[in-house]
Amino acid sequence: MNGSVNPSDLFNAISQANILTIILILAGSWLLISLSERCIPWFAEKAPSRFRFSILSLVPLLRLGIIAGALTLIVTSVIEPTVENLLVLVGALGLGLGFAFKDYISSLLAGVVTLYEAPYRPGDWIEIDGAYGEVKAINMRSVEIVTPDDTVVIIPHMNLWNKFIFNANDGGQNLQCTADFYLHPRHDAEHVVSILEDVALTSAYLQIKQPIKIVLVEKPWGTHYRLKAYPVDPRQQFAFVSDLTIRGKAALQTLGITFAAVLPPSSLAD
Repeated sequence: MNGSVNPSDLFNAISQANILTIILILAGSWLLISLSERCIPWFAEKAPSRFRFSILSLVPLLRLGIIAGALTLIVTSVIEPTVENLLVLVGALGLGLGFAFKDYISSLLAGVVTLYEAPYRPGDWIEIDGAYGEVKAINMRSVEIVTPDDTVVIIPHMNLWNKFIFNANDGGQNLQCTADFYLHPRHDAEHVVSILEDVALTSAYLQIKQPIKIVLVEKPWGTHYRLKAYPVDPRQQFAFVSDLTIRGKAALQTLGITFAAVLPPSSLAD
Protein backbone atom coordinates (compact mmCIF):
# COMPACT_ATOMS: atom_id res chain seq x y z
CA MET A 1 0.00 0.00 0.00
CA ASN A 2 1.46 3.38 -1.06
CA GLY A 3 0.86 6.81 0.44
CA SER A 4 -1.19 7.49 3.55
CA VAL A 5 -3.30 4.80 5.08
CA ASN A 6 -7.03 5.28 5.45
CA PRO A 7 -8.30 3.39 8.52
CA SER A 8 -11.58 2.62 6.73
CA ASP A 9 -9.64 0.69 4.09
CA LEU A 10 -8.59 -1.78 6.75
CA PHE A 11 -12.20 -2.62 7.56
CA ASN A 12 -13.27 -2.61 3.91
CA ALA A 13 -10.57 -5.17 3.18
CA ILE A 14 -12.68 -7.85 4.80
CA SER A 15 -14.85 -7.99 1.68
CA GLN A 16 -11.79 -9.12 -0.25
CA ALA A 17 -10.76 -11.76 2.26
CA ASN A 18 -11.60 -15.40 2.16
CA ILE A 19 -14.81 -15.53 4.20
CA LEU A 20 -14.68 -19.30 4.32
CA THR A 21 -11.22 -19.17 5.91
CA ILE A 22 -12.48 -16.83 8.64
CA ILE A 23 -15.46 -19.11 9.32
CA LEU A 24 -13.17 -22.13 9.56
CA ILE A 25 -10.86 -20.30 11.96
CA LEU A 26 -13.78 -19.31 14.20
CA ALA A 27 -15.25 -22.81 14.12
CA GLY A 28 -11.89 -24.42 14.85
CA SER A 29 -11.28 -22.03 17.75
CA TRP A 30 -14.70 -22.75 19.25
CA LEU A 31 -14.07 -26.49 18.93
CA LEU A 32 -10.66 -26.26 20.61
CA ILE A 33 -12.03 -24.15 23.45
CA SER A 34 -14.93 -26.57 23.98
CA LEU A 35 -12.59 -29.57 24.01
CA SER A 36 -10.21 -27.91 26.47
CA GLU A 37 -13.07 -27.00 28.83
CA ARG A 38 -14.23 -30.63 28.83
CA CYS A 39 -10.99 -32.59 28.66
CA ILE A 40 -8.83 -30.62 31.11
CA PRO A 41 -11.30 -30.93 34.04
CA TRP A 42 -11.54 -34.66 33.26
CA PHE A 43 -7.76 -35.01 33.46
CA ALA A 44 -7.75 -32.93 36.65
CA GLU A 45 -10.17 -35.35 38.32
CA LYS A 46 -8.01 -38.34 37.33
CA ALA A 47 -4.73 -36.73 38.39
CA PRO A 48 -3.42 -36.75 42.01
CA SER A 49 -5.28 -34.25 44.17
CA ARG A 50 -2.18 -32.07 44.70
CA PHE A 51 -2.07 -31.36 40.94
CA ARG A 52 -5.81 -30.75 40.49
CA PHE A 53 -5.86 -26.97 40.85
CA SER A 54 -2.70 -26.56 38.76
CA ILE A 55 -4.27 -28.51 35.91
CA LEU A 56 -7.58 -26.65 36.16
CA SER A 57 -5.71 -23.33 35.93
CA LEU A 58 -4.70 -24.30 32.39
CA VAL A 59 -8.29 -23.84 31.13
CA PRO A 60 -8.33 -19.99 31.05
CA LEU A 61 -4.71 -19.89 29.79
CA LEU A 62 -5.47 -22.19 26.87
CA ARG A 63 -8.68 -20.29 26.10
CA LEU A 64 -6.75 -17.01 26.01
CA GLY A 65 -4.06 -18.55 23.79
CA ILE A 66 -6.62 -19.98 21.35
CA ILE A 67 -8.48 -16.66 21.10
CA ALA A 68 -5.23 -14.75 20.55
CA GLY A 69 -4.15 -17.21 17.87
CA ALA A 70 -7.52 -17.02 16.11
CA LEU A 71 -7.47 -13.22 16.11
CA THR A 72 -3.95 -13.21 14.69
CA LEU A 73 -4.96 -15.55 11.86
CA ILE A 74 -8.08 -13.54 11.06
CA VAL A 75 -6.25 -10.20 11.07
CA THR A 76 -3.47 -11.47 8.80
CA SER A 77 -6.02 -12.93 6.38
CA VAL A 78 -8.01 -9.67 6.24
CA ILE A 79 -5.24 -7.06 6.33
CA GLU A 80 -2.00 -7.11 4.38
CA PRO A 81 0.75 -7.05 7.08
CA THR A 82 2.58 -3.90 5.97
CA VAL A 83 4.16 -1.40 8.34
CA GLU A 84 1.53 1.24 7.62
CA ASN A 85 -1.37 -1.15 8.15
CA LEU A 86 0.10 -2.48 11.37
CA LEU A 87 0.62 1.03 12.75
CA VAL A 88 -3.01 1.95 12.05
CA LEU A 89 -4.22 -1.33 13.52
CA VAL A 90 -2.13 -0.94 16.66
CA GLY A 91 -3.46 2.61 17.11
CA ALA A 92 -7.05 1.43 16.76
CA LEU A 93 -6.49 -1.46 19.14
CA GLY A 94 -4.79 0.81 21.65
CA LEU A 95 -7.75 3.19 21.63
CA GLY A 96 -10.21 0.33 22.03
CA LEU A 97 -8.22 -1.34 24.78
CA GLY A 98 -7.92 1.97 26.61
CA PHE A 99 -11.70 2.16 26.92
CA ALA A 100 -12.16 -1.56 27.55
CA PHE A 101 -9.51 -1.83 30.26
CA LYS A 102 -9.80 1.60 31.90
CA ASP A 103 -10.73 0.01 35.23
CA TYR A 104 -7.80 -2.40 34.98
CA ILE A 105 -5.41 0.45 34.22
CA SER A 106 -6.91 2.44 37.10
CA SER A 107 -6.22 -0.50 39.41
CA LEU A 108 -2.63 -0.71 38.19
CA LEU A 109 -2.08 2.99 38.89
CA ALA A 110 -3.70 2.62 42.29
CA GLY A 111 -1.34 -0.30 42.91
CA VAL A 112 1.63 2.01 42.35
CA VAL A 113 0.11 4.54 44.77
CA THR A 114 -0.47 1.72 47.27
CA LEU A 115 3.21 0.78 47.19
CA TYR A 116 4.12 4.42 47.87
CA GLU A 117 1.50 5.40 50.47
CA ALA A 118 1.15 1.91 52.03
CA PRO A 119 -2.48 2.19 53.23
CA TYR A 120 -2.23 -1.56 53.88
CA ARG A 121 0.62 -4.06 54.14
CA PRO A 122 0.85 -7.86 54.39
CA GLY A 123 -0.28 -8.81 57.89
CA ASP A 124 -2.64 -5.82 58.28
CA TRP A 125 -6.27 -6.45 59.12
CA ILE A 126 -8.33 -4.27 56.82
CA GLU A 127 -11.95 -3.75 55.83
CA ILE A 128 -12.92 -2.52 52.37
CA ASP A 129 -16.52 -2.40 51.19
CA GLY A 130 -17.68 -4.76 53.95
CA ALA A 131 -14.91 -7.37 53.42
CA TYR A 132 -12.74 -7.77 56.53
CA GLY A 133 -9.63 -9.91 56.76
CA GLU A 134 -5.86 -10.19 56.95
CA VAL A 135 -3.79 -8.96 53.99
CA LYS A 136 -1.99 -11.98 52.52
CA ALA A 137 -0.66 -10.58 49.24
CA ILE A 138 -0.42 -7.22 47.48
CA ASN A 139 -0.35 -7.65 43.70
CA MET A 140 -0.01 -4.92 41.10
CA ARG A 141 -3.75 -4.91 40.38
CA SER A 142 -5.32 -6.13 43.60
CA VAL A 143 -4.92 -7.00 47.26
CA GLU A 144 -5.74 -10.46 48.59
CA ILE A 145 -7.23 -10.77 52.06
CA VAL A 146 -8.28 -13.85 54.02
CA THR A 147 -11.48 -13.43 56.04
CA PRO A 148 -12.10 -15.01 59.47
CA ASP A 149 -14.09 -17.69 57.60
CA ASP A 150 -10.88 -18.62 55.71
CA THR A 151 -12.19 -17.19 52.44
CA VAL A 152 -9.83 -15.40 50.06
CA VAL A 153 -11.22 -12.07 48.82
CA ILE A 154 -9.50 -10.27 45.94
CA ILE A 155 -10.09 -6.51 46.01
CA PRO A 156 -8.90 -4.23 43.17
CA HIS A 157 -6.64 -1.39 44.25
CA MET A 158 -8.95 1.05 42.43
CA ASN A 159 -11.10 1.04 45.60
CA LEU A 160 -8.35 3.30 46.93
CA TRP A 161 -9.84 6.18 44.90
CA ASN A 162 -13.40 6.20 46.23
CA LYS A 163 -13.81 3.75 49.16
CA PHE A 164 -13.13 3.96 52.87
CA ILE A 165 -10.26 1.68 53.91
CA PHE A 166 -10.29 0.63 57.55
CA ASN A 167 -6.91 -0.60 58.82
CA ALA A 168 -7.17 -2.14 62.28
CA ASN A 169 -3.45 -2.43 63.11
CA ASP A 170 -1.72 -0.30 60.42
CA GLY A 171 1.46 -2.30 60.04
CA GLY A 172 1.95 -3.05 63.75
CA GLN A 173 0.99 -5.55 66.44
CA ASN A 174 -1.52 -3.25 68.15
CA LEU A 175 -5.09 -4.16 67.21
CA GLN A 176 -7.81 -3.02 69.57
CA CYS A 177 -10.59 -5.50 70.32
CA THR A 178 -13.96 -4.80 71.93
CA ALA A 179 -16.15 -7.09 74.02
CA ASP A 180 -19.72 -5.83 74.54
CA PHE A 181 -21.88 -6.33 77.63
CA TYR A 182 -25.52 -5.19 77.99
CA LEU A 183 -26.65 -4.89 81.60
CA HIS A 184 -29.87 -4.02 83.39
CA PRO A 185 -29.71 -0.37 84.56
CA ARG A 186 -29.99 -1.25 88.26
CA HIS A 187 -26.42 -2.11 89.23
CA ASP A 188 -23.25 -0.62 90.71
CA ALA A 189 -21.40 0.73 87.67
CA GLU A 190 -18.06 1.19 89.49
CA HIS A 191 -18.17 -2.42 90.66
CA VAL A 192 -18.88 -3.65 87.12
CA VAL A 193 -15.99 -1.60 85.73
CA SER A 194 -13.65 -3.15 88.32
CA ILE A 195 -14.83 -6.65 87.45
CA LEU A 196 -14.34 -6.14 83.70
CA GLU A 197 -10.87 -4.69 84.24
CA ASP A 198 -9.90 -7.81 86.21
CA VAL A 199 -11.32 -9.99 83.42
CA ALA A 200 -9.12 -8.26 80.86
CA LEU A 201 -6.00 -8.31 83.08
CA THR A 202 -6.30 -12.06 83.64
CA SER A 203 -6.70 -12.97 79.97
CA ALA A 204 -3.92 -15.12 78.50
CA TYR A 205 -4.21 -13.15 75.24
CA LEU A 206 -3.77 -9.67 76.74
CA GLN A 207 -0.95 -7.40 75.57
CA ILE A 208 -0.15 -5.97 78.97
CA LYS A 209 1.73 -2.90 77.70
CA GLN A 210 -1.38 -1.46 76.05
CA PRO A 211 -4.15 0.30 78.01
CA ILE A 212 -7.47 -1.25 78.96
CA LYS A 213 -10.47 1.00 78.43
CA ILE A 214 -14.10 0.59 79.46
CA VAL A 215 -16.71 2.83 77.88
CA LEU A 216 -20.28 3.08 79.19
CA VAL A 217 -23.27 4.21 77.16
CA GLU A 218 -26.68 4.54 78.79
CA LYS A 219 -29.60 3.24 76.71
CA PRO A 220 -33.38 3.21 77.33
CA TRP A 221 -33.20 -0.54 78.02
CA GLY A 222 -30.03 -0.57 80.17
CA THR A 223 -26.29 0.15 80.13
CA HIS A 224 -23.96 -0.82 77.31
CA TYR A 225 -20.39 -1.62 78.42
CA ARG A 226 -17.58 -1.78 75.89
CA LEU A 227 -14.43 -3.48 77.18
CA LYS A 228 -11.50 -2.47 74.94
CA ALA A 229 -8.07 -4.10 75.05
CA TYR A 230 -5.28 -5.39 72.83
CA PRO A 231 -4.25 -9.01 72.14
CA VAL A 232 -0.60 -10.06 71.90
CA ASP A 233 -1.01 -10.95 68.21
CA PRO A 234 -3.66 -9.47 65.86
CA ARG A 235 -4.50 -13.01 64.69
CA GLN A 236 -5.72 -13.75 68.24
CA GLN A 237 -8.42 -11.09 68.08
CA PHE A 238 -11.40 -13.45 67.79
CA ALA A 239 -10.14 -15.82 70.49
CA PHE A 240 -9.43 -12.78 72.68
CA VAL A 241 -12.94 -11.32 72.30
CA SER A 242 -14.48 -14.74 72.98
CA ASP A 243 -12.33 -15.15 76.10
CA LEU A 244 -13.31 -11.71 77.42
CA THR A 245 -16.99 -12.34 76.70
CA ILE A 246 -17.15 -15.80 78.27
CA ARG A 247 -15.25 -14.93 81.46
CA GLY A 248 -16.89 -11.51 81.73
CA LYS A 249 -20.39 -13.00 81.65
CA ALA A 250 -19.43 -15.65 84.17
CA ALA A 251 -17.97 -13.07 86.57
CA LEU A 252 -21.02 -10.80 86.32
CA GLN A 253 -23.49 -13.67 86.74
CA THR A 254 -21.64 -14.91 89.82
CA LEU A 255 -22.30 -11.54 91.48
CA GLY A 256 -25.98 -11.68 90.54
CA ILE A 257 -25.85 -8.83 88.02
CA THR A 258 -28.76 -9.01 85.58
CA PHE A 259 -28.22 -8.71 81.86
CA ALA A 260 -30.49 -6.42 79.83
CA ALA A 261 -33.15 -7.79 77.52
CA VAL A 262 -33.29 -5.45 74.55
CA LEU A 263 -36.86 -4.83 73.44
CA PRO A 264 -37.91 -4.46 69.80
CA PRO A 265 -38.00 -0.82 68.54
CA SER A 266 -41.82 -0.88 68.46
CA SER A 267 -41.95 -1.77 72.16
CA LEU A 268 -39.50 0.99 73.07
CA ALA A 269 -41.69 3.49 71.23
CA ASP A 270 -44.68 2.53 73.41
